[in-house]
Amino acid sequence: MKQILIKMLPGLLPLFVFIIADEIWGTIVGLWVAIIIGILELVYIFIKERRFDKFILFDTLLLVGLGGVSLLFDNDIFFKLKPAIIGVIICALLGVSAFTPHNFVFSMSKRYMKDIQLSDAQYKQFNKSLKILFFIFMLHTLLVFYSVWFMSKEAWAFISGGLFYILMGVYFLVEFINRFFKNKKIVNEEWLPIVDSNGQIKGKAPRSLCHTDKTLMHPVVHLHVFNKKGELFLQKRPDNKLIQPGKWDTAVGGHVSFGETIEEALLREAKEEIDISDFNPELIARYCWKSDVETELVFCFTTIYEGNIVTNDNELNGGKFWKIKEIKSNLGKGVFTPNFEIEFNRFLNKLRNK
Repeated sequence: MKQILIKMLPGLLPLFVFIIADEIWGTIVGLWVAIIIGILELVYIFIKERRFDKFILFDTLLLVGLGGVSLLFDNDIFFKLKPAIIGVIICALLGVSAFTPHNFVFSMSKRYMKDIQLSDAQYKQFNKSLKILFFIFMLHTLLVFYSVWFMSKEAWAFISGGLFYILMGVYFLVEFINRFFKNKKIVNEEWLPIVDSNGQIKGKAPRSLCHTDKTLMHPVVHLHVFNKKGELFLQKRPDNKLIQPGKWDTAVGGHVSFGETIEEALLREAKEEIDISDFNPELIARYCWKSDVETELVFCFTTIYEGNIVTNDNELNGGKFWKIKEIKSNLGKGVFTPNFEIEFNRFLNKLRNK
């Protein structure tokens, strides 16, 4: 959002040049100076970026049109309305983009930032910024209209020019401070690898972001623990868990940390959650799981274990072995997590043969 605004600000330069030149040399000279500045901007951007900036052209032509009307009728009120008219146009653009499905600003941004791709969380933040800017531009536009009719020319010049940059400066400063503290907060977070459907690492992201942005697929490990009787050990999730509190779930489940292999993560999670380390895991499936808050690439393992299982009271609310028949009779009743039920049904034949 900030990059788009920075791109748009040069388009307002002819207006601010006119305000200064008008005070020094008068309206006619001020118009000529502003027109020359507008033309030079168009030429500079075309040479540097190989594109024709329609916003600068629009601003310059509007300046000429309203300035000419003001001179023709010997009344500067037409000219003084120019920044307010631009404000109304920008407010309309921001309002439609922020409050309707037709996001014209996002479409414009693709021209300024080639091949831009926003995740769901980034798009929501982008839309939030649009709404804030809409209200800022609305406030500024109303002040410009008020200054045209009820304030001095000097006050109108400040509101139309300097105040706009002050408001934008305050907005960017607040955004910078928020981003600074947000980045500081996630420095100490656990970072997870971001992977594709084949498990190839594409990058990394903090755990909190992975749990709010469904486009960031990250790997997790599941371990189904059987005994020789064919019973399946399940853990009980604590009631204070954010996701699926109080439900029965796979014996071991956890995220793979960045820089950690799948096998290392499985051994670590098994030790942390049910205190087992001497076991032989077998990978039976790899699949993508999408919930309301995240997208996981699940690596599903099984093992037969006859040793002592001790659940971690800091992470789990106990656990026990279930008979397969008992699990089947409770499916679909809200006893188990949806992820476990899908996994259980999908791989039941393989699980029963263990």
